[in-house]
Amino acid sequence: MSKPLQAIRGMNDILPEQTPLWRYFEGTVARLLDNYGYRQIRMPIVEFTELFKRSIGEVTDIVEKEMYTFDDRNGDSLTLRPEGTAACVRAVLEHGITGGGQVQKLWYVGPMFRHERPQKGRYRQFHQIGLEVFNLEGPDIDAELIVMTWRLWGELGLRDAVKLELNSLGTSESRGRYREALVEFLSAHVDKLDEDSQRRMKTNPLRVLDTKNPETQAILVDAPKMADYLDDESRAHFEGLKARLDAVGIPYVINPKLVRGLDYYSKTVFEWVTDKLGAQGTVCAGGRYDGLVEQMGGKPTPGVGFAMGIERLVLMLEALDKVPEELSRQVDVYLCAFGEAAELAALSLSERIRDQLPNLRLQINAGAGSFKSQFKKADKSGALYALILGDDELAQQVVGFKPLRGQGEQQSIAWDALAAHLATCVVQG
Repeated sequence: MSKPLQAIRGMNDILPEQTPLWRYFEGTVARLLDNYGYRQIRMPIVEFTELFKRSIGEVTDIVEKEMYTFDDRNGDSLTLRPEGTAACVRAVLEHGITGGGQVQKLWYVGPMFRHERPQKGRYRQFHQIGLEVFNLEGPDIDAELIVMTWRLWGELGLRDAVKLELNSLGTSESRGRYREALVEFLSAHVDKLDEDSQRRMKTNPLRVLDTKNPETQAILVDAPKMADYLDDESRAHFEGLKARLDAVGIPYVINPKLVRGLDYYSKTVFEWVTDKLGAQGTVCAGGRYDGLVEQMGGKPTPGVGFAMGIERLVLMLEALDKVPEELSRQVDVYLCAFGEAAELAALSLSERIRDQLPNLRLQINAGAGSFKSQFKKADKSGALYALILGDDELAQQVVGFKPLRGQGEQQSIAWDALAAHLATCVVQG
């Protein structure tokens, strides 16, 4: 026998039982971003490999170890996108929509791909909602991004489960001075560093600050602090951001070891972290990347953005019992019809009801069946109410109306009054 076909490890199916929560989360975010004036952009999931090497950095873990890269039939090196910012920058440059200082406030949603060790909340195909803003350089837009996420956590009921961490990486010049001081410090302790940190010290020393090795973390307690090397402009920008967060009342923690894993960040970096999924994990993160557009061939263009992991936030909603009760019900009303004449009338009646109540989730029975079998399907659907249409109801132009999830007797409702009755009952139900 041939081996059963299975999904690739770390690339998971999202089943019909799971998609209502995904749609709820994505819809909540989309409405929030619409309300703040952001517009959606959709980019391809495959890009030229050079795009990510130039933007993310060739000595990052993503480019060195994690990207899905292959040669296509033309011999071009292509990569499944590991993150969205580089692709978004490529798109705005290609189509010239940030030229002349045009402000662009964009967002996107979709799958990303990294060859990591699969674990709960971290997969090889994972999904992100990302947001990018171009041609705004002040701390006010940095604050807006954080305020939006704070509002989102409130709408989802997650504010008590997340913590905001902030840092500033300064300009490339001040970061260069800090890098020299950090390398000097690390060199004095090189024999005590873990193997990965020894490698990073030579290629990307700021990433050593992000180590999870406890012995290296202990050494870093005495390491130079980025804040001591900030230029005046970056310091003023960071103070402006903190002042705005204080004004709104958003709590935060300054984390001097927060550097993010991508080379393009400058000035503001931030992460929303949680300990509700086991070990502390990041659910949303981002920062400012004022030099990235120029680095990719465009004119100097300020940029800032963030991305949030959908899998982890869906897990949090489930773990904290923040899933809206109505998501467990996919059908509001189930229409049972008995006999060919009743089936024809049921089809016409159901479409009239949909015209009058476009948000009503109405399922009409398909495949005929006995009274018992249709009611069994109605109950299994999770519907609040069953509608019954047979020869007697057809003759009187009424439907039987039977509650399935609570008290109440079956009653007859005239066809002309059915929409109004359903509107009242489903809202109350």
